[in-house]
Amino acid sequence: MARPLREQFTIAILILLVPVGAVMTFAATQVYWDQRAQIYAEARGYARTISAYIEVTMPAGNTEIKAFVERLDLPVGSTVRIRNGTDRNDPNDRTGLVFEYLFSEVGGPPEVETTEAFWVVPARNWKVWVGYPNPVAWLRAQPNAKSTILISGLATLILLLMQAVFLRRWLPALSSLERSAARVGAGDLSPPKSSPMPSLELEHLRDGFHDMVNRLRTAREAIARQVEEERGMRMELESLQQQVIRQERLAAIGVLVSGIAHELNNPLQTISGFSELLQHDANVDDRVRADLALIHQESVRAGAIIRNLSRFGRQTESTPLPVQLAEVVTSVIELRQRRLLEQGIRLDREERAGRPAQAVFTELQQVVLNFLINAEQSVRGCPPQSRRIIVRTFDEDDQVHLEVEDAGPGVAPENETKLFQPFFTTKPVGEGTGLGLSVSYGIIHSLGGEIGYRRGALGGALFHFSVPASDTQRT
Repeated sequence: MARPLREQFTIAILILLVPVGAVMTFAATQVYWDQRAQIYAEARGYARTISAYIEVTMPAGNTEIKAFVERLDLPVGSTVRIRNGTDRNDPNDRTGLVFEYLFSEVGGPPEVETTEAFWVVPARNWKVWVGYPNPVAWLRAQPNAKSTILISGLATLILLLMQAVFLRRWLPALSSLERSAARVGAGDLSPPKSSPMPSLELEHLRDGFHDMVNRLRTAREAIARQVEEERGMRMELESLQQQVIRQERLAAIGVLVSGIAHELNNPLQTISGFSELLQHDANVDDRVRADLALIHQESVRAGAIIRNLSRFGRQTESTPLPVQLAEVVTSVIELRQRRLLEQGIRLDREERAGRPAQAVFTELQQVVLNFLINAEQSVRGCPPQSRRIIVRTFDEDDQVHLEVEDAGPGVAPENETKLFQPFFTTKPVGEGTGLGLSVSYGIIHSLGGEIGYRRGALGGALFHFSVPASDTQRT
């Protein structure tokens, strides 16, 4: 994992201080042991001096020896011991002790370790031991150790100063490049600020980066212009396509409905009229009169269906007017009621829309019919007890809403984004052209509304639309 430059420099200096400290420790230790060797030589020299004094002067007692030893320049903590016999090598062995003297301060002898050296007095078979205090070696090594520490400290301080100068010059430059790169990564291709660089290499890097940003900005602007042009062309193409589809639909429906209305309306009027006249004939018995009443009722219902078809096919209403969604739903259900009953589909209505919509009746009729046909085709493959469709209307704020929900399998997630595209269909060949939802989409958006799809509470599809509510209440 990469670390910040400041942290890397700090770690490098700390790592560098390890060998420096090791060298300092080794040098101080070496000086100390050199001084230890020196005090051993001095102790041996003092032992030789005392031995020579005894051998030459042959003192009669310890008083003379003590007087001579006191005149020697031995440091505090030194010891002088004279033992009888030359075969004893332990300086602390007190066997055969002839003389002992301790150079001590007032208040008692200091407890220090000593370096022992001896010299033999052959004339008396004595061995003179001189103990030199070890702290003397440390005291003599201190000046050298302090010099070493001072030099190392100065070298470390110089390194820290060099690091500070280096980081002061390089970090702002590198941070500037880093901020510029982050801004470009976030999508901001505005010209970066030209910050001074501490080296020629970084200047080349800065100039190359700025050139790259300028090229990216130019390329993005060109792509944006191209995308905008393509979007405009696509919108124009979709608009023309919707107009063609709508005109073709209107023409086909107009011809179909006109033919049906012409062929069926007159026979239905005849059947309705004669059935009503026969009901008033006194010679007709009650059983026949009941049959005639049923004939009259069904012919009236068929006439209502023909009127809805005629209104649906004429497409004469082009100006949005106040329209009750309940009337639109009723007219569509009259067209599909028989089909729904034949397939055992349960249709429930939830009417909660109090305000009329500002729309074209026949256009809303077309949208609701498309929704209902899709729901009908979706649930007919379900078990008979599960074939259910719900049509809801309600108003909210300034919008009037309609929902058609079914208990079918719903729409596959990969197809949801393509539902309202022209000619897209998942139905078998011969059952759909892929234009119903596309036409519905165009109709609702032409009225200033919204249309969409989501999965419903029944587990199937829920198609919905909303259109502006009318300010005029229709009675």
